[in-house]
Amino acid sequence: MGKIGQGILGGLSGKVGNVIGGSWKGIDYLRIKPTSVANPRTEGQVNQRNKFTITLEYLQATSDFVKIGYKSFATKKTEFNAAMSYVLNNAVGGIAPNFTIDYSLALLSRGPLSGVLNGTTNLATPGQVTFNWDDNSAEGNANVTDKAMVLVYNPSKKESISILNGAVRTIQTQTVTIPNSYAGDIVELFMAFVSEDGSKVSNSIYLGSGTAS
Repeated sequence: MGKIGQGILGGLSGKVGNVIGGSWKGIDYLRIKPTSVANPRTEGQVNQRNKFTITLEYLQATSDFVKIGYKSFATKKTEFNAAMSYVLNNAVGGIAPNFTIDYSLALLSRGPLSGVLNGTTNLATPGQVTFNWDDNSAEGNANVTDKAMVLVYNPSKKESISILNGAVRTIQTQTVTIPNSYAGDIVELFMAFVSEDGSKVSNSIYLGSGTAS
């Protein structure tokens, strides 16, 4: 983009050949129209778009969790963009063009805090998902004040329910209330820990899937 003074091209607006003129915030500019791609839908381009689309849907639905979970990676990029890059490069698989996300690799949080020990879930009670874990607050850099972050992801509805400031490690359980509309849907379940001051997180873990009651 080139700025224009008030010379012979001053105030140019519109297109002349492959040169486009305009004004943005009072500044006149010129730019060259990009050369058309001969085939904008090559197999490689279509595959990349498909990978991008499924990753975007997954992370848009879990963005509140990601905002905390990728906080330490938001250097010259947003937490969301950091998560997009990680999941695209590490967790998208399958056979083209029907790509899938490997939830066990698609981390929603990444960090050095001691993680979840022996996490399990229970979906037997209608309208609820209960997360359980063992107390490892005396191990590694864990602390008794670390808070549970739990998430129920509903792929068919492209949304999630989460608690991001839940029970401390020593409580060993956290229940999430889910909408009645989830009944019969397959849900994907995730958990991590965050320090009391929010400065550190653990890697998230995938606790499997189940049918919501």
